[in-house]
Amino acid sequence: MKNDILETALGAIVILIAVSFFSYMFLKTDSGPTSGYELMARFSRVDGITPGSDVRLSGIKIGTVSSQSLDPISYMAVIHLTIRDDIEVPDDSSVKITSEGLLGGNYLNLEPGGSEDMLADGDEIQFTQGSIDLMSLIGQAIFAVGGDSDEKK
Repeated sequence: MKNDILETALGAIVILIAVSFFSYMFLKTDSGPTSGYELMARFSRVDGITPGSDVRLSGIKIGTVSSQSLDPISYMAVIHLTIRDDIEVPDDSSVKITSEGLLGGNYLNLEPGGSEDMLADGDEIQFTQGSIDLMSLIGQAIFAVGGDSDEKK
């Protein structure tokens, strides 16, 4: 009987520590839902971008990807972004998919334009750059180096 009480108490302590850790992580990483207005952008490739991915401006998180879909007519990827209410985005801004590093994840990097007109809820960002296929670039570099050595002979 003593062992059952001890095991139950130890299990409760472990669960309490785990809940504390996850709640701390949730609060410190801004993982909660972002409220704000929605913008849309079309990309040729969105590799590594999923709902919940960050939208950053100057390295600061200003929103998240709320959803993604495929336009059945143009076959472009349509991404819906939720941007914080306190951030205004000029209508000539651009957005591109950027990697956090060689092994890091991808996020959307918003580059503000210089226009005095701002995008409103439901507007579309016109200037986009999709993700880069890293494996294709590595393959091109390898074959380009191999091709130079054959020409020198």
